[in-house]
Amino acid sequence: MSILLPFVGGLFGFMAIGLPVFIALGATCLLALALTSTSGGFPVELMSLKILQTLNSFPLLAIPLFILAANLLNRGSATERIFDFANVMVGFVRGGLGHVNVVASMIFAGMSGTAAADAAGLGALEIKAMKAKGYPLAYSTGITAASSVIGPIIPPSVAMLVYGWQADVSIGALFLGGFLPGVLMAALLMLTTLIMSYYINMPTRDFPKFREFLHAGKRAILPLFTPFIIVGGIWSGMFSPTEAGAVACMYALLLGLVVYRDVSVRDIFDVLVRSMEFSAVILLIIAISGFYGWLLVRLQVPQSLAASLIELQLPNLGFLLILTVFFVIVGCFMSVIESVLILTPILAPAIIATGIDPLFFGVFMVVTLSTGVITPPFGTVLYIMVPITGLRFEEVVKAVAPFLLPIFATILLLVIWPQIVLFIPNLFR
Repeated sequence: MSILLPFVGGLFGFMAIGLPVFIALGATCLLALALTSTSGGFPVELMSLKILQTLNSFPLLAIPLFILAANLLNRGSATERIFDFANVMVGFVRGGLGHVNVVASMIFAGMSGTAAADAAGLGALEIKAMKAKGYPLAYSTGITAASSVIGPIIPPSVAMLVYGWQADVSIGALFLGGFLPGVLMAALLMLTTLIMSYYINMPTRDFPKFREFLHAGKRAILPLFTPFIIVGGIWSGMFSPTEAGAVACMYALLLGLVVYRDVSVRDIFDVLVRSMEFSAVILLIIAISGFYGWLLVRLQVPQSLAASLIELQLPNLGFLLILTVFFVIVGCFMSVIESVLILTPILAPAIIATGIDPLFFGVFMVVTLSTGVITPPFGTVLYIMVPITGLRFEEVVKAVAPFLLPIFATILLLVIWPQIVLFIPNLFR
């Protein structure tokens, strides 16, 4: 376990002095190579070879494809159509647009796979609509940011895809396992909105007429098919997760260029540039973290950690509660994908050794780490909400704080009842 200090301590030390994550990972790997070089360690040249080998992976191609599909849908009118449909469905319930906000985020999560895409795609539209109806800006900001946490949980999820690739767990099963936790979180956020509606002004719309429902459904029906195409195609075996990403891109292009004609060729160029920039950042981190994980395994760090955890003889509930606190803290400082990339090689063998289902653990880890997108100091969604709302960063943090309660309640329920995650995947095993 002596090598664990430079691996984990060195990594967080490098990040603490302001180095980007991919540089901190690379420097940590070089430090570990230097410390082991005198005892028959690995040559430094191996690092470049393993980095290239990591990227030479068909499953990883799904990441830029899902990012591209989400950006294409955001550029067109799909988000507006989804929001209008959600408004007709639940806008008349006490809490009004607060419920609409959550339902729209649930639907869009089935297309985007990330919290940032959800907040950036729907956030401006939701805040504008809630301002126009007289909702308090603090509440509107809080529920918009909190509902985006559902993005990495409802399938497809980029973070779960990365975990499945690293831990050798079925990505299709992970996607199915994320469905009920996502719905549970949405239900608790809506319950919170219902309670808050008795204390703050939340105007509602009239109960929709049947023709309004039909009109909104007709406008949204094709975007609503996107998550069914993705998850249904993977579950049925028609295509792999990577192929599902390609199908989602083609479907988004079809909607924007042919059906709705609200995406131009110039728009596609801009979307490609944005998608390449975001994908390059993620894939660079993945490339270096691949070597980081490989070194961990070769130096027996996960195996040693697993043995130490077994010796503690902690019950699974106690172990998961400790990990919950740890993941929440880590999520405050790193993105979900970065955290999954770094922690999976360390913790996955220990999880298997303690008898925890790796499928459950993957969903649990993604859900818990996702809280980091709305917690300071580095919550990405918090920074996205600042220009959208015009509030200061501190005001956005204060607005989001009440909605951490239903999110933490969701995590606690997953720890107590793992079957919330495993129920649907077990039906298809």
